[in-house]
Amino acid sequence: MKTIEFNLRITFCLLEELSEGDQALLKQAMDATRNSYSPYSRFAVGAALRLANNTIVQGANQENAAFPSGLCAERAAIFAAQSVSPEQAITDIAIAAHNGGGFTKQPIVPCGACRQVILEMEDRYQRPVRLLLYGTEGVYVINSVKDILPLQFVGDSMK
Repeated sequence: MKTIEFNLRITFCLLEELSEGDQALLKQAMDATRNSYSPYSRFAVGAALRLANNTIVQGANQENAAFPSGLCAERAAIFAAQSVSPEQAITDIAIAAHNGGGFTKQPIVPCGACRQVILEMEDRYQRPVRLLLYGTEGVYVINSVKDILPLQFVGDSMK
């Protein structure tokens, strides 16, 4: 028997410490929260992703009275981008959340389903997707979803 250890690398910084491009992407994610349809949770999530050709695509969470029928902001943005530009890899995803009283203090992280979809994008295009997770107290910068999903299940896992 052996123990396997995983080391996570996450940078925490202030919004102002990021490049202008990263700040702009986070602002797009914050703006996307306005497109959220979240009458049940009142938790509006916005995502903005940058494609390899520098196109920005936004997504917002969409709820439904039958809760499993909704969709997270991250997947809404990814599926929208893949529908119109399937040849373009995703380079960065920014995520922000508003709880009715303002943006969350701590950065929010993608749910497990969204982590899996982001992992598929990394696997499909053979390049990492950088995550920018916004909170009013600071931003998490994560270089690959693998850093928050250390054990992965992708197509090769089924061989």
